[in-house]
Amino acid sequence: MNVVIIKYNAGNIQSVDFALQRLGIQAQISNDFAAIRSADKVIFPGVGEASSTMKYLREKGLDKLIPDLKQPVLGICLGMQLMCKSSEEGNTQTLGIFDTKVKEFQPQPGIKIPHMGWNDVTANKSNLFNVLDKQYVYFVHSFYAPLCNETTLTCEYGEKFTAAMQKDNFYGVQFHPEKSGEVGSKFLNQFLQL
Repeated sequence: MNVVIIKYNAGNIQSVDFALQRLGIQAQISNDFAAIRSADKVIFPGVGEASSTMKYLREKGLDKLIPDLKQPVLGICLGMQLMCKSSEEGNTQTLGIFDTKVKEFQPQPGIKIPHMGWNDVTANKSNLFNVLDKQYVYFVHSFYAPLCNETTLTCEYGEKFTAAMQKDNFYGVQFHPEKSGEVGSKFLNQFLQL
């Protein structure tokens, strides 16, 4: 299986690569258009800041390539947020795959920002994400996608937000499957089997 992790200034590329290696997958880390287009599966990781990342994607032309991909594409954390319409982080126009705007968590009693650590998620549609229903996964984020038509998993942290979403061949998760132990590995494996 030919899996490409999109290479850009993201902070979790190596940990995603190691998670795939544990599943027996040797992924290619690349920003080469031909390599990305010919992959069976594409993973769009993300730990970083939205506006500087979008600037990098635009400079490389990846902002046009990614929404055009036809194979299964998985956005992780910032990767998922960048697949939305826009982000409050740096007031950034993003890729526009998912029809929602990313918002910043607002301080409230008992809620620390960033949302960091293990939290349970609930599936609200029958699909790939059912393997995660009522499971605990690992989050690190200060921004979130509100609930929308494309939401497939929800999580509660002060309010309900989108933990995962899907539209056509595009899948996004706010949590880090590569840091979510056995549950995360099981999910990555399900995605690779699509």
